Amino acid sequence: MSVLTQHLPQLLDGLLSTCLLMVLSFAGSLAIGVLVAAARVSPVRSLRAAATGYVELFQNIPLLVWLLLFVFALPEVGVIFPLFTTAVIVLALYEAAYMAEAIRSGINSVGRGQAEAARSLGLTTPQTLRHVVLPQALRSVVQPIGNVLIALTMNTSLAAAVGVVELTHAANEVNLAEAQPIPVFVGAGLAYMAVTLTIGLTTGLIERKVAIVR
Repeated sequence: MSVLTQHLPQLLDGLLSTCLLMVLSFAGSLAIGVLVAAARVSPVRSLRAAATGYVELFQNIPLLVWLLLFVFALPEVGVIFPLFTTAVIVLALYEAAYMAEAIRSGINSVGRGQAEAARSLGLTTPQTLRHVVLPQALRSVVQPIGNVLIALTMNTSLAAAVGVVELTHAANEVNLAEAQPIPVFVGAGLAYMAVTLTIGLTTGLIERKVAIVR
């Protein structure tokens, strides 16, 4: 335990960086996921095809490959972002594919009659989605969205592979200095567990609070 207390500020900085990476990536993935899910149920065939292609592309190529591509390949064609920003963008784009599928399942759970009633009142398809379908859909998929957030939290550790200084990167630096992998990485693992358990408990509370009684 002494190695953890000795390097606590460094590990806490890594944990804070992980949490910031998680929050920013989650916000981006949720925004993109809503748009992709809406496109997936759109009556416009080209939008459905593009959204399906997006989901298949990101779900079938590993996250680490995307990180390596954005960090090392894109600068070769003149596309350069700060390293932390690049990690946020990649995580948001990657997790948005899973977020979109979670949200689409919520959209499919909303009765067709409600959408038809909205259209009969003169609402357009975007207005129907925004004002009638999506509010109900999001309330019904709080837990699946929470599961995507937990997966995102775990996936932030892959950012260490491309040099982002977050918790896993900080733990690795401490281990290189102290050569005590067991306490260092067990401590880092417990920190990840604390974050994910907090997310699970919070989403459970939110789900019960906003649940739709049918």
